[in-house]
Amino acid sequence: MSEEDYYELLGVSRDASAEEIKKAYRKKAIQFHPDKNPDDPSAEEKFKEISEAYEVLKDSEKKAAYDRFGHAAFKQSARGGGGGGFHDPFDIFKEVFGSGGGGVGGGIFEEFFGGGRSSQGGAQRGSDLRYDLEISLEEAAKGVTKEISYRRAVPCNRCEGSGSEPDSRTIRCSTCGGSGQVTSSRGFFSVRQSCPGCHGSGVVMENPCKKCQGEGRVMETSKVKLHIPAGVETGSKLRSAGNGEAGNLGGVSGDLYVVIHLKEHDIFERQGDNLFCEIPIKFTLAALGGTIDLPTLTGKASLKIPAGTQSGTTFRLRGHGVPNLRSGRKGDQLVRMQIEVPAKLKADQRKLLEDFAIACGDAENPVSKTFLKKAKQFFE
Repeated sequence: MSEEDYYELLGVSRDASAEEIKKAYRKKAIQFHPDKNPDDPSAEEKFKEISEAYEVLKDSEKKAAYDRFGHAAFKQSARGGGGGGFHDPFDIFKEVFGSGGGGVGGGIFEEFFGGGRSSQGGAQRGSDLRYDLEISLEEAAKGVTKEISYRRAVPCNRCEGSGSEPDSRTIRCSTCGGSGQVTSSRGFFSVRQSCPGCHGSGVVMENPCKKCQGEGRVMETSKVKLHIPAGVETGSKLRSAGNGEAGNLGGVSGDLYVVIHLKEHDIFERQGDNLFCEIPIKFTLAALGGTIDLPTLTGKASLKIPAGTQSGTTFRLRGHGVPNLRSGRKGDQLVRMQIEVPAKLKADQRKLLEDFAIACGDAENPVSKTFLKKAKQFFE
């Protein structure tokens, strides 16, 4: 058991909320996970320490005991046996992150909370999994089919998910008496938790399967094809039923949740169902008016620029946005004019502009006149 302060290990204050503790743990766990630090033996030890800290601080009763008695609240139960102590920190890690990662779009694969619900016969429902998938704005607007690859627990083909060798049987766990839970005394508190002997199932294998060591499942790479509908945006979630982790001892599989993230676009910024972009135009075009070609997600479009258009004027191209995920109706494209001023002028060009400025005076510049009227008091 680590003697370092649990709050300092996770980098949170003592009054941190449960959500802040969870976020801090996730960040630290990614940083020190042994898979990401194969050449650093100290990373695994650090990982175990932060997992131990999270195991205590995520539980309100354990946290209260720790806040009052510190590490002493857990030393007695850790020495006393009978299922007291801590679980394998890698099991704690699975509560947040699942068993693997990678795949299309550099997705990060993590476990949703609430998996592993028990059912009859000691079987447990598999955990839900999360996969973060990055797609382009064009793909989000049109819809796309993607195949993702990820690691997950699947039923063992040797024992068909039972966890036992052929002709073997399950027996009641002697540690918890088949209840799947044990109670330990920690200071003035009695804490009930999953049995470390059977991991909450209530049963153990008389002759565990040699391939899966009695768990009933093994890790494999799975591939899933997903149809991503038009209109998804960053944060949209797609559910693929039964493609999460297989349950323990034949329990039903969890679900796979794919969370969409849109790549940053070179031209367009998405604002709900609308698209926004800035288009540079010459100041002569803004003054005289004309027609320009501009990009849309479906190709080139023409836009008429009225004479006297001011910088910052925004035009609306109806129906050139992104389809609404529910109604399918497209949003608009908003185009803001950004008037370019020549950086360098030849002598004859400068003379023409100077003559033009004298000819215009203030009469033909309504924006300037309005501003000067508002700012007059500051010049007096």
